[in-house]
Amino acid sequence: MSPFGSNRSPGRQSQTRRAAAGVLAASAVVLTLDAPSAAARSAPATSGVGPAYVALGDSYASGAGLAEVKDKACDRTAGNYPGLISEFASMVGLKHTFDDVTCSGATTNNFWNPQGTNAPQVDTLTPRTRLVTLTLGGNDVGFSSVLATCARVAATDRDGTPCKQYFTAGGKDVLAERVATMEGRVHDVLAEIKRRSPAAKVIVVGYPALFPDNGVGCAEVPFAKGDFAYLRDTTKQANAALRRQANTEGAHASYADTYAPTVGHDMCQPREERWIESLTPAANTAAAYPNASGQFAMAVATLRQIYKP
Repeated sequence: MSPFGSNRSPGRQSQTRRAAAGVLAASAVVLTLDAPSAAARSAPATSGVGPAYVALGDSYASGAGLAEVKDKACDRTAGNYPGLISEFASMVGLKHTFDDVTCSGATTNNFWNPQGTNAPQVDTLTPRTRLVTLTLGGNDVGFSSVLATCARVAATDRDGTPCKQYFTAGGKDVLAERVATMEGRVHDVLAEIKRRSPAAKVIVVGYPALFPDNGVGCAEVPFAKGDFAYLRDTTKQANAALRRQANTEGAHASYADTYAPTVGHDMCQPREERWIESLTPAANTAAAYPNASGQFAMAVATLRQIYKP
């Protein structure tokens, strides 16, 4: 969860979700949920009925801050991108089960171990699972605390790079080291998904463009001017790590790029063009997280990979 909080109030969230799902359905061809492979047909039977979609991940997957809360402890909402994908499948007549265990604050550790009263996310996977989406790793890097730190140190040098200097003191880039550690953990997560659900199509969903891609900041986001580029580059490093690990899994996994489609819709853009909320979020959103439009963009990027041969 963002250290800057959320701004949730009743509104038109359900209308937005239905409209988004309608657009997804209108642009659809055939979802691979109902196309079992030879591996699927030979997989041992377990309890459960029909093709199964399992959504794993953190707050960027749970839809943190949006309205229509489904699980308060995890800040899991109905308008998250996994929910839009499942709703799309239902709208085009594809019968499937849907297990969404995404949870705000989740790290790769919570793939293996409980998160509060929630069971390990890995427990949801079975040999019957046909589709898995995964957005995980940002909390291993500590993005929420990083943003809080950047905001705190900005006053020391508004025109410089105090946040970068903080995390690179001593000649080592602490965030780059965290990204490298996260990459190894994601590798292990993907290997376990493949072991438990060998017939599943796995989509590793990256993180969107939180910061201006040109590195130029804005007054509404209280970071030092030079730190926007550093934070942008760290986001790109994290996404590159996720992409590499998706690619190492071969045909079993692919990478959904949510960064490129959200460039120009970062937290510094005018409110009507913003898909990632600023540190002063609008209603039914959370600071530094995708709003309803951002979750929709993530769903579309993920569907492109689901349809990809």
